[in-house]
Amino acid sequence: MKKRRSKADLLGLPTRNVDYGLAGGAYEGASLFDREVAMWSPTLNSADADIIPSRGTAMARSRDIIRNDSFVASGETIHKDTIVGAEYLLNCAPDLRALGMKDDEEWETEFQEEVESKFSLYAESPDCWIDASRKLTLTGLVRLAVGVSLSAGEVLASAEWIRRVGRPYKTAIQMIENERLSNPFGGNAIADIRDGVRVDRYGAPISYFIRNSHPSDISIQNPQAAWNWTEYPAYTGFGRNRIIHIIDNERIDQTRGISGIVSALKEMKTTKKFRDVMLQNAVVNATFAASVETDNPASVDTIVGTDVDPYFDWAADYLTAVNQYSGGFRGLQIDGVKIPHLFPGQKLQLRPAGQGGPLGTEFEAALLRYIAAALNVSYEELSRDYSQSNYSSMRAALNQTWKAMSSRKKLIADRFATLIFRLWFEEAVNMGQLETMKGRPDFYEGMNRDAYTKCTWLGAARGMIDEMKETQAALARVQGNLSTLEIELGRQGIDWRKGLRQKAREQTMLKKLGLLMPEADPETQTKLLEQANEPTDDSQPAKKPAKKGA
Repeated sequence: MKKRRSKADLLGLPTRNVDYGLAGGAYEGASLFDREVAMWSPTLNSADADIIPSRGTAMARSRDIIRNDSFVASGETIHKDTIVGAEYLLNCAPDLRALGMKDDEEWETEFQEEVESKFSLYAESPDCWIDASRKLTLTGLVRLAVGVSLSAGEVLASAEWIRRVGRPYKTAIQMIENERLSNPFGGNAIADIRDGVRVDRYGAPISYFIRNSHPSDISIQNPQAAWNWTEYPAYTGFGRNRIIHIIDNERIDQTRGISGIVSALKEMKTTKKFRDVMLQNAVVNATFAASVETDNPASVDTIVGTDVDPYFDWAADYLTAVNQYSGGFRGLQIDGVKIPHLFPGQKLQLRPAGQGGPLGTEFEAALLRYIAAALNVSYEELSRDYSQSNYSSMRAALNQTWKAMSSRKKLIADRFATLIFRLWFEEAVNMGQLETMKGRPDFYEGMNRDAYTKCTWLGAARGMIDEMKETQAALARVQGNLSTLEIELGRQGIDWRKGLRQKAREQTMLKKLGLLMPEADPETQTKLLEQANEPTDDSQPAKKPAKKGA
């Protein structure tokens, strides 16, 4: 009987499973024979299967290392200071073309000035109306969000509607601890609920399960609150954000965030332990042990013999003679400890109590460079060590930091602040607080919500290493139409409209007082800048002008 051939035979495929890793593949990293990687067998899981089971421990360790390691804590502060700075300013930029008003630039200017003024007045009020807990202004909320995203990998907040007498607006933001977002009663992830987030079939969040109290809260007024969950919708029926949940996704189908420093936690903890041990060693090395040695004229056997009593008699006589000789001497002291005048044949020996270790400039710098790389900041900023830096190296280091901070600003700080601004704007429109919105396209129509609230944010100034060189470069970019005043002033954290208006007021005042200096033309300004930027050698005497006819 003729054997029936399988489809695999007809297609020329192997009829049994073949492990091509065992047979040897094209990638050495996937080889099962190389002894360096033969025992390396990580699991191949989904994003949630990797993150959710380990997320609690990773977040707790990240917070602990930030609390207790001064360098890591400094790195978090650098993130806040570089991204947010002292004040986070709104720069309104509505999309006129999308609104059908592309030629109405006069309205755009009036709209920007009104919206920015009223929002900043509310958001930065000393009464902290924007914060449901009445502790932080908008700048404080954004700084908190940046810090939380570093340790937890996500930001969680709720949009509250507070009806209280005296509030200018009802919109307020309540920041939420990330561990409060969880499955009810700690249950495992099910089909549509992933660690407290209910998602649809596309993975989009539908609602959030949030504990009514932190599971480790010290309050004992309502202990049952920690075991009660409330399900909040992601959006209201008319599209208003109810929960703000921002994640810097690293994987596809990732539901919860994870800190970016998790991959370096082991090294950070080991580094901190090493520094502690080296510090203790340095303290021990700063102490000393002292001993007094004597040259015994005879061996112990000669003195003792077979009877112990003669040795004790000799020792007593010897110590009595030493005490009589040096007991009253008070001339020599070390750190307040009296050193007796030694009996003839005695020696004072000082020995260090510990030994030195590899605690040194190069070794410490190597450890700090690792931490700096994990935090995406430059070594110079983290260590405050600029002794080995020059202008070029500092520019390169700060540029790398600026790239990392700019991306985090866009993904975390700007998005968080824009969502808050959009919530306030919607309420202001419905209250009739914005005069420039009267008679304009409906806020809820199409994508007008996004067109009206399109904006950028002015955070911390980038700073300058050599102000003359960088100011000259900024002037050249503006004069060459490669940049604008809005961009250049924005890098310094200045609102260009407010800056120009202030300059106009100053010029008017100077002119009124007769102090206004004539401005040089662009060509003269360039020459003056070039002359001011020329290197000088102050150690050489000034060259005398040559005499006429010489």
